Amino acid sequence: MPAVRPVRTRGPGKSGHLNGPRNTVNDEEQMAQQNLQQIGAHFKMATLFQQYRTQLIPNMYDITITSDPVSTDEKICLTVSENKTVVPFTVKNSGVTTVYLTFWTSDLIKNIFTVKDYHENIVKTVKRHVLAPGDAYKIKVHFYSDHAGVYEKLLMFKFETCQQSSNKFQMMRLLEVTHRTLVSEEPCPKDTDSSCDLKIPSGCPLVLLKFVVPLNDYPLPRHMKNKYKSLEKPLDLKNYSKKFGLLLHLEEHQLKKEFKKFNRDNVPLCRHEKNPNIFIMQISDGCTESPIRLSNNDAHVFFLNQLGGSKNTLYKGYVLHADPKQVYMHFDECFTYRFKDDMRFRVNFVVNRTTLRMQHRAAGQFSKEKLKDVLFPTEKPSSHHSPVHRLSKLKVNTEQRIAIQHIVDASAKPAPYVVFGPPGTGKTMTLVNAIKQIVETQASCKILVCAPTNSATDHLFEKLLEKFKNKFEEYQAYRLYALSASLTNIPQKIEWNCNLNHEKLTFLIPPKRELMKYKIMVTTLFTAGRLVSGGIPPGHYTYIFVDEAGQATEPQCIIPIAGLMDPQMCQVVLAGDPKQLGPVIASKEAEQNGLGVSLLERLMSNNSLYKSHETHGFNNHYVTKLLRNYRSHPAILKIPNELFYEGELQNYVQKEKSDLFCKWECLPKEDFPLIFHGVSGINEREDQCPSFFNMAEVEVLIDYLKALINHLHKNNRKEIKPKEIGIIAPYRKQVEKIQNALLTDKDLKKENLKNVLVGSVEQFQGREYNVILMSTVRSAPKLTSQNQRFTLGFVDNEKRFNVAMTRAQALLIVVGDPRVLKTDEVWNKFIHYCYKEGGYRGITVSDEEEDTLTVNSPYLCEE
Repeated sequence: MPAVRPVRTRGPGKSGHLNGPRNTVNDEEQMAQQNLQQIGAHFKMATLFQQYRTQLIPNMYDITITSDPVSTDEKICLTVSENKTVVPFTVKNSGVTTVYLTFWTSDLIKNIFTVKDYHENIVKTVKRHVLAPGDAYKIKVHFYSDHAGVYEKLLMFKFETCQQSSNKFQMMRLLEVTHRTLVSEEPCPKDTDSSCDLKIPSGCPLVLLKFVVPLNDYPLPRHMKNKYKSLEKPLDLKNYSKKFGLLLHLEEHQLKKEFKKFNRDNVPLCRHEKNPNIFIMQISDGCTESPIRLSNNDAHVFFLNQLGGSKNTLYKGYVLHADPKQVYMHFDECFTYRFKDDMRFRVNFVVNRTTLRMQHRAAGQFSKEKLKDVLFPTEKPSSHHSPVHRLSKLKVNTEQRIAIQHIVDASAKPAPYVVFGPPGTGKTMTLVNAIKQIVETQASCKILVCAPTNSATDHLFEKLLEKFKNKFEEYQAYRLYALSASLTNIPQKIEWNCNLNHEKLTFLIPPKRELMKYKIMVTTLFTAGRLVSGGIPPGHYTYIFVDEAGQATEPQCIIPIAGLMDPQMCQVVLAGDPKQLGPVIASKEAEQNGLGVSLLERLMSNNSLYKSHETHGFNNHYVTKLLRNYRSHPAILKIPNELFYEGELQNYVQKEKSDLFCKWECLPKEDFPLIFHGVSGINEREDQCPSFFNMAEVEVLIDYLKALINHLHKNNRKEIKPKEIGIIAPYRKQVEKIQNALLTDKDLKKENLKNVLVGSVEQFQGREYNVILMSTVRSAPKLTSQNQRFTLGFVDNEKRFNVAMTRAQALLIVVGDPRVLKTDEVWNKFIHYCYKEGGYRGITVSDEEEDTLTVNSPYLCEE
């Protein structure tokens, strides 16, 4: 494990841990300034070398520079699997005139290359070395690095004679060494349809709930540009419905454009091995976009005749699942009866407008339902007088108890009550305990519990089941799934407490009377729209909870609020964290004009009732901030706590959970389970695909994963448990490369890695793992690159940073290029912290760590 073995000190010519706080910069600002100087030096070197290659400078004195391997266009490239190699150079005077050689080099990364002469003396510069006719000067460039990466060294040679000063010229060579550590035995196996084991309802869905509240069509306007000006106005009572209506139209317009890219003519479909009603369309390798948004939307298919023309019959299905390589579609028996393996099809993907229409309806119901004091609350005297309920015994902390008391008492009504739950503070358990207290203290209560996604809704319902234990029938809780929901991910605990018809293996929507009898109804925000359509009367529910409210658009969040709430009878509770990722929006214009801001975030940003007072903090009648973190080791939590939570989060994690890796032999510093590993990689893309990957970072991550697995084996752990190790990457192509490496590495192939999740930051929101490894992907440009911008890409997002940094319980390893990341204030703070505390390893780039950067070399000074 060369990349992750313990490195306590650095020897000459080696890269590694920076040997603790003694060498640290005084503050983050100085580190950022040094990084800007390094970027300036990088840019100058790139400019000089590129100019040299494009300018045809005559070699007036027959000077030659040879190397092994030979150079092409003044560049020597080699790839090595060992951690060291030597490249010899020979400068020879084949002319008839004596020349004087001045030589120096540029080190953009420290301690990787060492130049020696043939007497093994280290050479930093050579000044006016005499090269008589026939003489040669030989040097050897030694490369050494324990870490995978791409390393560059620029060698500069200046020649002059004793004659006129104009008789001088220069030559350059760029040495590029790619160090590979990943060993694959065979190509990655091709995906098959078995890679996605989908279980869907086999019978026809049963809808016993009659629709009595209309859901209008809300068609997309033909001409939308004339209406853009109204988006500039802030959201208020007057423009609420109109503004959100336009934003939703913008979102639909963008989705239609994206879906159109996946429409295909004359393509085959293949039948799923395990389900004859599921058909798979392959996505070509040259596709530049990800089809993931197609999930839960419609597929329209035409059979093609032998001449390639389409037959008139349209078959409608829907997309069950989409991944970067294939789309899984479900069709009814009419299509499956006609299908044959050799047929070809025209496939069009269509936006399922039902969820958009539900949001349009909710935004339009705003004025009708008199929700002014709910969506734009003020601190004027309320006609509501909340009784104080005596809570039964609760095993909760002070902040949780305060939140539960105010929720049970409905102290904010008609305004929403907000539970501000930073990572690991027990937000969901606070809601579960509040629901239990409501049921026990209010016999006539009816509670609607929602979340934006099925996974979040299932998680909350499972916690309710655990809390209720043997009293489940008494509490009358029910999980309502959408008719199109997949059976694959329904937890076993929930199967017998939901709307699944076990005889026909299909979902049903019970009639209104049955739905209204449950004390606790748990469903997604969109499926709550069915309750609105079914005529569940406003005022039926005395509480409406929305968990993970920060991940929902405001129109999505108010689907149950606008349609089912009587402000005088019902308390709305919003739980979430506005400092984490918000809703995923396709339209950049819609996102920038407000659709990307959740109701939770809007209230906490713009409404004085929900803002923190400088001296008194939050007003607990409207919002409670949970402060006790039960998830992460204090070292992991420190930077997110300071950046996003005013440093208020307190460490209450169990030491046996957070200290699992504090003595791990691969930590740069014992008892500090946080590593930033600096990597010099390159930004790569395949064909026309816009998604980036960085193989150097993949290799470093794989080395760490192997070391972790070896550590578990030493502790008699044969396999990785669920929620033990997660790997985060911001780009889908990097996710794919990491997944491929898990399948092909000769050591990892022997391990059972089914519980290792590799995914985007969005996929990890709401999850926690013992160990998190993260690749940031974007790297500094090569000296030969025309584009010399240092760009962070997707990681240039504070909310994405916060989510990624707060998933780990016991160990966090971040792999990235510090030269790029330190251009961002947030990342610079994190890297500075790791360096100061002794958790940095990898490439060395700071002036403070070594001699002054080569920006002060004689070559640059002369320029």
